Amino acid sequence: MLKLKQKFDLHRDVVSDILRKEASVCRVKEYSGAVDTRILNIERDGGILYSWKGATGTTRIGKFDSNTKQNKLLYTFDKQVCVSSCSLNKEETLLAVSLAQNTRGEERLKPISKCLTLLIEIHPINNTKVLKAVDCRVKVQFLHAETDRRSVLESHLLLLTEDGYVDLYHVMLTKQEGYRVVMANPERLLKTAERIVEDFCWLQWDGHTQRVYYLTHSVTHTQDQFLMRCVQFYPNHNCETLLEFPLEFPANLFRTVNFVNLGFDHYHQNSPEQEPLRMKVFTNIIGSMCVCYSQHLKARQEVIYTVLLVHNDCSKTFRVSLGSEQKAPHLHPLFIPIGYHILVYLQDHFLHCINTRQQEMVCHSLFLSGPDVDLGLQSESADVTVLHSEEESSGSVLDLGSGRIHEAELSPAFLLKILRAPSRCPSSKTDPQRMAALHCLLVYLGNDPHLELKITEWLFDNVNAFDSFDQIQEFILASLYRISYEKSLSLDKVLPYSSVLDKKEIPACLLEVPGVLCTTELHIEPVFKGKARSLQGFWSELQWNTERTQYLDADPRYRPSHIQADWDKLRAESRPSSHMNRIEENTKKVLSMVDTWCLDKKLVPLFQEEDHQHRALIGLTVDKLREHLNRHLPRLGKKKIDSLVVNYVAKLLELIRHMLESAWLKYKLGPRVLCLKQQGSPGEWSVFHFMFRILEATRGLCLPLPPGYHTLLAVFAVRCLPQPTFLQYVDHGFLQLTETFVSRLMTDLDNSDANERLKFSILKRLPEPMEQRIYHMWDHPVSSAWISRDYVRTQLEKLNKSKGFAFSGRDKPGFRPEFLPLTYLAKILSDIEEQAPNPFEEQENVDARFVEETALKQTLILLGFDGK
Repeated sequence: MLKLKQKFDLHRDVVSDILRKEASVCRVKEYSGAVDTRILNIERDGGILYSWKGATGTTRIGKFDSNTKQNKLLYTFDKQVCVSSCSLNKEETLLAVSLAQNTRGEERLKPISKCLTLLIEIHPINNTKVLKAVDCRVKVQFLHAETDRRSVLESHLLLLTEDGYVDLYHVMLTKQEGYRVVMANPERLLKTAERIVEDFCWLQWDGHTQRVYYLTHSVTHTQDQFLMRCVQFYPNHNCETLLEFPLEFPANLFRTVNFVNLGFDHYHQNSPEQEPLRMKVFTNIIGSMCVCYSQHLKARQEVIYTVLLVHNDCSKTFRVSLGSEQKAPHLHPLFIPIGYHILVYLQDHFLHCINTRQQEMVCHSLFLSGPDVDLGLQSESADVTVLHSEEESSGSVLDLGSGRIHEAELSPAFLLKILRAPSRCPSSKTDPQRMAALHCLLVYLGNDPHLELKITEWLFDNVNAFDSFDQIQEFILASLYRISYEKSLSLDKVLPYSSVLDKKEIPACLLEVPGVLCTTELHIEPVFKGKARSLQGFWSELQWNTERTQYLDADPRYRPSHIQADWDKLRAESRPSSHMNRIEENTKKVLSMVDTWCLDKKLVPLFQEEDHQHRALIGLTVDKLREHLNRHLPRLGKKKIDSLVVNYVAKLLELIRHMLESAWLKYKLGPRVLCLKQQGSPGEWSVFHFMFRILEATRGLCLPLPPGYHTLLAVFAVRCLPQPTFLQYVDHGFLQLTETFVSRLMTDLDNSDANERLKFSILKRLPEPMEQRIYHMWDHPVSSAWISRDYVRTQLEKLNKSKGFAFSGRDKPGFRPEFLPLTYLAKILSDIEEQAPNPFEEQENVDARFVEETALKQTLILLGFDGK
């Protein structure tokens, strides 16, 4: 499920370098002593702080630069100490450490505090300032603000204590002798402390975004509750509480203060009983915030975890039954963020990939149990820490036991394996997993053309719809959803992403996961404060997402199938109107955009003809989608919405063209597929079946197809189907007889008995205006007779309408006097031609002589004196 890519190995990147340096200090070829290297903290720039026991019996602190892959010694203590917390300022001039004091042996008799917090000048090594000496744990963390200033002579340090408060120290610096950086007025340092947070029971530091999340217990005269708050630090080192929302926990849940993402304390570790709650906050730059937590349950054969989706104003609580035969876990599951997915992993039990963007239905989140859930981590979850960056799409996992950091990514190969699961498995089990895997591949990983080709090949191999969903509909909607929200994040709540939501009755297997009970609670009621409303980036998007969720309708997503009634009404219109003109303008915009994309893509013969019916559906789709977005997202503006809508429909047509292009390449089809004289090959039969399923899928959603699609499908049908079956497809509306197709069929096929029967059968099924045009294209006695009759009727109608017409009575050469009725009719037509222009003559060479010859030919055929 996860693809782990190693980014850091403590032994390879650090220990081997330390051993070389210690050997140099001891003047030996190879140092054989133990160095006891421990990771202490990971700063915002990716630098890894670590400590080790030196050859001279001292403790040293170093830094591994993740960019240069170089190690640097920062400070050496004059004895062995227990470093429980450590942080380095951005300029690498100050080092803050918290030491766990040793109270064993002789030290026990001295009055000594359990924790000593120091601020050390290291550029060069100089003064040391004691910040705290207390009997509780103290965490240290420098702020790493982004700034354009080249020389910064100030640093800002957070001290976070187990007593439940956070202080911010403003450390002013000065340069001496041109290079020495020292503290200015160190005696006044303690007076600069600013109390930022008070009375917290849980706290998380986010170094990449410079935020503190903390939980405080709020007791008022009306209620007893916990409040989650977020403090944002700005580049000028000021800070402000921007967000708070309530959380429900038992009042006595927290017996000790819990710190998250504040380094690694190797001298204080909570047992599972001391950590009744594991909680982490994850954010994404697109404006999503998830609070994930699990509670420790004693002697229960189930695991309960909650994912609170602040951006969607709801929370999801999952109860996973482990089964009576399985041992109850004593650890909490891991929460691993990957893009907008949250992976919940409990070793040897289950893995749940939760889709935090499409959270409405459980079938869009992948749940696995059994042997498929091994992530390859060597340690238990208690020794594994998840590292997260808001800007990165993948999470990282630190295995403290092995000292390795792995970048965690979803494995496309594993997800494709789920898609290709054998059909012998029960569909109630495989269909939800296929649905979740397909959406993960298309929406999250869909930017990879090679991967998209593999998915399309899977569609070829699994053309028939599954029991609970149509995979081609899912492919189209999910792909369009990804393409569109990449252009505007605001579209993710109003565009369709799954055809399942269009079903009148959703299959039961898509609404539940065996062994997993999901409950949803709405209305988290987040409150934005201070500058949150005026900030750009994450805070602006998060606020917009939450407010939009609150004011949008219960079902704000566009439903393409809902335009079916408008489409039926539009097809019934025969006269031009302003509405029809607007729809045609919409179509022109879409096809113009597609033309600019397809200049060098002529493999599949689409977009090469006028398809009036589907041109109208293209324009209507633009019209209805524009109307929907204007109603739900007015802040985008009409110009932006118009551009997004035209792009959406153009991408739909281009996506279908791309699907057919993949089929063309797979079966090596060429121009010969348009030749109606040959039988279809097995590859062409497969493409016909695939095209027919695309037609079925788009028709079910009332989505338009590219102009020329119906012509191409009819050509494949004539080549692949028996004639009676072909005509049945036409009669049931599955095949559309376009004028381009019929004219090609009339001219390409000879007039053999079988082909004649087919042509006559098709002519009977054509609307009258098209039938008239087709007769003029077919070189056949029947078409000549029809043209002659139509010509005579037209000329005689003209005679009846004309006034003062005089019959000349002259005989003309070329008329045969032997058959007087025909001779008389020919004379009448000839005289009419002399007095009025003949509209047939220029294009069809139809005149009185043509009528006479056709009549005689038909007479000979009827009498049996001449063949066709």
